[in-house]
Amino acid sequence: MASSNFLSTLLLLPLSLYTALSLVPAAEAGPKVPALYVFGDSTADVGNNNFLPGAQAKANFPHYGLDFPLSRPTGRFSNGYNGIDFLAMHMGFRRSPPPFLYVASKISMNRLKGVNFASGGSGILDSTGSTITMTEQIRHFRTIQSNLSMRMTIDAKNLMLSKSIFLISTGGNDIFGYFSQNKFPNATQKQLFIATLVSACQGHLEEMYNLGARKFAIVDVPPIGCCPYPRSLNPTGGCIEALNDLALGFNKAIKVLLQNLSLNLRGMKYSIGSSYEVVSNIIKKPYALGFKEVKTACCGSGKFNGEGACMPNATYCSDRRGYLFWDMLHPTHATSKLAGFAIYHGSLQFAAPINIRQLVEASN
Repeated sequence: MASSNFLSTLLLLPLSLYTALSLVPAAEAGPKVPALYVFGDSTADVGNNNFLPGAQAKANFPHYGLDFPLSRPTGRFSNGYNGIDFLAMHMGFRRSPPPFLYVASKISMNRLKGVNFASGGSGILDSTGSTITMTEQIRHFRTIQSNLSMRMTIDAKNLMLSKSIFLISTGGNDIFGYFSQNKFPNATQKQLFIATLVSACQGHLEEMYNLGARKFAIVDVPPIGCCPYPRSLNPTGGCIEALNDLALGFNKAIKVLLQNLSLNLRGMKYSIGSSYEVVSNIIKKPYALGFKEVKTACCGSGKFNGEGACMPNATYCSDRRGYLFWDMLHPTHATSKLAGFAIYHGSLQFAAPINIRQLVEASN
């Protein structure tokens, strides 16, 4: 289906049919890949920060998890599942693999079909945030890889890793951190910052490759300037376009980086899912998909519910299906559902050079 037609067709689906389609995870057939390894920030975290006593970025209390099974907060920055969960479902898993810090203390590595290393507040740069950095996340993966080496032959381990998916969702916190110190960067300063980010990202990807990764699924940075928190800082209530420009610049640079790496790293395949395109289209055409509110967060306080966090004493909306944002920075379960569908099955507008389904099905 052509990229120009994909979302239009999706938008025209009856809501009940869309809901059914977006939740078709092929779970009955079992996982389509040997394992799923997840890296990133709060857009991918499923509970690692629960185990960090000093972490400020946590979501293990109400009203988070309000629409998760049993209405329990798990550490996901959502009222229900996050986008990583839905991508995992489409791959045939029940949801995202468990957080590493839980796995390390509770579960035998022999039974794992993947691990989630993501940590809310982290970024591509080690200087971003105060939680589990990308460098540390990869070091934790090295621990998993060492355990695999002890129970599998080298050839079997390499084959398993080469068929597994390495899913990465990060970058927004780096941009927020830079913008907080540089409100009006000129073109040269923007280029230098993006080059620094891309260089660090290249180092992370090459290290994963050297540890056995071959299939990379990258989720790009959404239009973070349109989140409720940035809107609350803007006197007009509009998006902060400087943040969106930085996100776009980084997303474009990542496309070039991945293309170059795939030409130089034998056997590497990749898909870049565009959360930027998904969120932008929801903002442009909210009612067609049943969204009624794209500026104000469902849970929070202050202007656009973006000035205060989603705490147990905060108010929250009753029609969560109609909201783009759950809290000041993160999408609702409904938004993540749509993003997961579009990125996994979508056209070049939403995932390039192939979608994640094609990446999963690609031979080595």
